Amino acid sequence: MKLIWSRVPLHYKGLILISTAAFLWSTSGLFIKVLKLDALQISFYRSLFAGLTIYILTSLHKKSFRVPVPDIISVLSSFSYAGILIFFVVANKLTTSANAIFLQFTAPVYLLFLEPLFLKTKFQFRNVITVIVTLFGMTLFFFGKLEMGGIVGNLLAILAGICFAFFSLFNKWNKVTGKAEQSIYSVIFGNFLVVVVAGLFVFNKLNLTPQEFIIVLYMGVVQIGISYIIFNVGLNYASATESMIIGMLEAVFNPIWVFIGLGEVPSIYAIIGGAIVLSAILIHNLLKRPE
Repeated sequence: MKLIWSRVPLHYKGLILISTAAFLWSTSGLFIKVLKLDALQISFYRSLFAGLTIYILTSLHKKSFRVPVPDIISVLSSFSYAGILIFFVVANKLTTSANAIFLQFTAPVYLLFLEPLFLKTKFQFRNVITVIVTLFGMTLFFFGKLEMGGIVGNLLAILAGICFAFFSLFNKWNKVTGKAEQSIYSVIFGNFLVVVVAGLFVFNKLNLTPQEFIIVLYMGVVQIGISYIIFNVGLNYASATESMIIGMLEAVFNPIWVFIGLGEVPSIYAIIGGAIVLSAILIHNLLKRPE
């Protein structure tokens, strides 16, 4: 297996790793809905376990844990990452999962213009076409479910998408400027920032049932912690915009988890929309010559 992996072109490795991370992320919507905890309770425990997981794995990998001197980009990265975690969980509680996921994944639209502006990358028209097609596919995917209600939840989901775009941009910025280590620490600090903020509101209601503990433990360790490590490695071989486009796979995987957990059968529109999103992502990446 190791020999086969070593022969995979670097760009395709990035696509595989980011797709794997998106698959793990997709489990969040189901568990957020299943848990009877409020949004800040979930955020507190999920980020606590995620921060500890990333810290431990990073320490084991590097043998020593030396925190670099933070700069403005790292600080902004930490705050944008914390924004993703809090806004998405709260949005899921206030509006439908379809709304939250769809609005969060407007991130590639912002990156299409942010990445060339800040990272001086070439503006590619093919990215615009891919984003338009994927957004159209996701509109079909949630046809009949994308409601106008829950305005506050919708606005928070949009903020999550903006935070996601800026986090990916700052993450890539650190890599191209030779400060890749900063990205890991930004995520660790971002998670603990969520713990502090959420803890101020839930310090008196931290009791969990055994089932709730297992779920938030999984969400922190696997769905956020390990998936971020995978995503971070994949970002070495893909652009920030590409990473967001591939991340849209989360919206395709999500109904699969809902079907497994709650028995909800996707509509014909969801199946057609999912096929369009998958096709757009595959065409966008497979037709690109690996570097």
